[in-house]
Amino acid sequence: MEVILKKDVENLGFKDDIVQVKPGYARNYLIPQGMAVIASDSAKKILAENLRQKAHKEAKIIEDARKLAENIQSVEIKLPVKVGKGNKLFGSVSNADLSAHLASMGFHVDKKYIYIPGSVIKNVGKYTAQVRLHRSVQFDLTFEVIGQ
Repeated sequence: MEVILKKDVENLGFKDDIVQVKPGYARNYLIPQGMAVIASDSAKKILAENLRQKAHKEAKIIEDARKLAENIQSVEIKLPVKVGKGNKLFGSVSNADLSAHLASMGFHVDKKYIYIPGSVIKNVGKYTAQVRLHRSVQFDLTFEVIGQ
C-alpha cells in the first residue's frame, strides 16, 4: 500500500515522501496516528503542487542548515564530565548531553537528530556522532569527552 508521510518516521522516510508499506501497518498505525495518508491520485497531485511551492523556501532552509553545520564543525567540542578510576565516567554521555552542550555554545540541535554509535559513551576519549540538520544535510561531528 502506498502512503504519503505527513511526519518524519524513523527507518521509513521523511515528511512528504511516498513510501510502500504493508496495509496493516498503514491502517492500524500510520494513518490513525496522523503520520500518513493514503496515496491516491488526487493526494499525489496535491503533494506535487505543495512541493513545487515549497521549493524556494526549502533552498533557504538547506543553505541555513549548511551554514550551521560549518559553524558547528569549526568549533572544538569538549564535554567535561566527572570521572572515576581508569578514566571511567560516573554515568554516561548520550545524545541528550551532547545536544545540551551544543545549546550552551549557541547551536540548537534537537537530541533526536544526533546519533552516537553505541548510543552511550562510558569512557574518556575522542568520539564521533552523526548529526542530521536536514534530510540532505548530514555530517560527522567529532567531540572529546574529558574528565574534570
